[in-house]
Amino acid sequence: MCVVAEKLDLLREIIAFKESMLVSFSGGVDSSLLAAISRDVLGDGAVAVILDSPLMPRRELEHATSVAQLLGIRCIVAVHDVFELESVIENSPERCYHCKKSSAGILKKLANSLGISCVADGVNTTDYEDFRPGIRASDEEGICHPFVDAGISKSDIREIARSIGLDFWNRPSSACLASRIPYGVRITPQLLKRVELAEDALKAIGLSQIRVRAHGDLARIEVQQSEIQQVVRHRDGIVNALKELGFAYITLDLEGYRSGSMNAGMQIHKRISDQDVSTYMD
Repeated sequence: MCVVAEKLDLLREIIAFKESMLVSFSGGVDSSLLAAISRDVLGDGAVAVILDSPLMPRRELEHATSVAQLLGIRCIVAVHDVFELESVIENSPERCYHCKKSSAGILKKLANSLGISCVADGVNTTDYEDFRPGIRASDEEGICHPFVDAGISKSDIREIARSIGLDFWNRPSSACLASRIPYGVRITPQLLKRVELAEDALKAIGLSQIRVRAHGDLARIEVQQSEIQQVVRHRDGIVNALKELGFAYITLDLEGYRSGSMNAGMQIHKRISDQDVSTYMD
């Protein structure tokens, strides 16, 4: 038996031991696979909950509800109004921590009302390779990470999903709209909508993995390196669409898409700070 198959068996055992499970569901590959396996193992004891937040693109909400229907898992959509949370909209590097703290409270309350013993998410071992303060909040709130417990990585998730015939196994990853805004820039409904509509415009020309990072009046576009030439071919249309949304400058990031690219700014500032300290020490 291959290693991935062994991990899948272990995952099934972990889920079965929980007896019932509420899955924090976004429609991404990770939570969709967890929902699929939970539904298979626990039957009606598995429930998916989508937290409808202003940080969630409307296209992702529609996708998530359709995937849940396809999987045959009971799905509940609950409102998570992050604009009630100053700790989130002020957009510090700890934004995800505060957001996850709040969302965990909603999920736990729902689970309790449904008589469900466990709230779980799609966090996997690969997530620990980046700056993810939200994981710390989830741990503090007792949210389960079945993939982590089974030693399953992001690549394992895609391989498992592919091996059991789930069509979404290679779907591009998604993230909340706040990840397009530099830390320290206050999050507003207008800014989120501008980013969402900009990415919708890019998706309309057939691009797969897209991020439009909003640096004030400048839009920094990230796509897969294989799709950079496609962006160049549609340059005029993209420029016109994004300028209509209020961006004055449109740039294409030659490094291409990478998860958590906004964290690079923190790392650079830390290196500069460390260098300054070492200079004084010399």
